[in-house]
Amino acid sequence: MVIILFGPPGAGKGTQANLLAEHVALPRIVTGELFREAIARGDALGKQVKPHIERGDLVPDQLTIALVVERLQRADCVSGVVFDGFPRTVTQAQWFDRELMRRRRAVDSVVNLVVSDEEIFHRLAGRLICPGCQRTYHAIAMQPEEWGRCDHCGGKLVQRADDSGEAIPVRLQAYREQTEPVLAYYRAKQLVVDVDGEASAEAVQQQILDSLPLALLAAAEG
Repeated sequence: MVIILFGPPGAGKGTQANLLAEHVALPRIVTGELFREAIARGDALGKQVKPHIERGDLVPDQLTIALVVERLQRADCVSGVVFDGFPRTVTQAQWFDRELMRRRRAVDSVVNLVVSDEEIFHRLAGRLICPGCQRTYHAIAMQPEEWGRCDHCGGKLVQRADDSGEAIPVRLQAYREQTEPVLAYYRAKQLVVDVDGEASAEAVQQQILDSLPLALLAAAEG
């Protein structure tokens, strides 16, 4: 089973990808984590990725693809994966299809979380993140037990620079120009399922599970 969680910044991809991965017992793969792991290892790929991350640039497709290939070769990906926000470009999507074909596999479903721009502004402007464990909170909707501290590891919560009011429109524009074409690519293959991303986390999760073919869920749960 290969499932892709898709949507604009702040749509809830991380939350829903985690919930889905736990439900179907498959690894969740997010390229941001792959970048951080590679940099921490300090290997050849990590050294190439690091300057792009430090400048706040998008990591080039060829580096992203190389890291995803490396991750797919691990034993826990044999039964399938849940991708969080990958692929981000049509080039990545086309490569991914070819890579899966070599392995006699294919993308099974692309779940698109539909969220209005107004809701995205509300979510991102109030979002807080723990730099240590990457858990996310919200200043209004999901406050930590102790203000400013992560419930999981006790780290100090911060607001990402790209969650500021000035940065959000830029991120949305970049999403529309660079990433929305990927959605059109998968729609042409009739793989996209639209889900109301503004519902509660539990309701969104149920919509996602209801959208997946029963055979896929049975295989994962079996």
